Amino acid sequence: MDWLSIRKWYHLFWTTLLTGAAAAGLTGLLLQAVNGGISFKSTADLLLYLLILLGSGMLVSVYAQLGFFAYLILNYMGSGVFSRKVWQYIQLVLAVLALLELVFLRAFLGGTEAGGADLALGGGIFAAAVIVTYFKVRSTKAAAAIPTFFFMTAITIVETIGVLQIGVDNATVFIVLPLIACNAFQILRLHRILKPQPLFQ
Repeated sequence: MDWLSIRKWYHLFWTTLLTGAAAAGLTGLLLQAVNGGISFKSTADLLLYLLILLGSGMLVSVYAQLGFFAYLILNYMGSGVFSRKVWQYIQLVLAVLALLELVFLRAFLGGTEAGGADLALGGGIFAAAVIVTYFKVRSTKAAAAIPTFFFMTAITIVETIGVLQIGVDNATVFIVLPLIACNAFQILRLHRILKPQPLFQ
């Protein structure tokens, strides 16, 4: 059995941190280019804005890593309580329910004004989950499909609850895109850093 040693965790932590910073920086610049909500009076203002974007991305990456390790613990407990097949079915059902809650219940039954935004958000998370699951299965094995899909949907949706309560589309985009990037990076990177290293290089 492979273990996530301190050295491997250290590597995953810093690479995910950089992923979050880069994703937040690109997302912030994209939002600024589209909306143009901030006017920069000098180069120093632009550099400060970039620094804030990178710092915010790092904070999002730490939040994403907390969710990732919470999922690893949940997966370990679920695998111990249920059989492998039953636990996979449970994860699939929970993933579907999370998507329905985000898209269907909030948008249609709740009658919220942000129904279209919720629909787009749910579609985006679903599309990202399918793409990440495809590459995960391609890199590992078919049994990784449901856990990856569950993590990329249910866990990501849980992580976005806080920003959804704000009700600002730009804030949602700014948080969700780095979250998806960090979650995708972690789940796709995990099997690579846990791969047993050869005795002699």
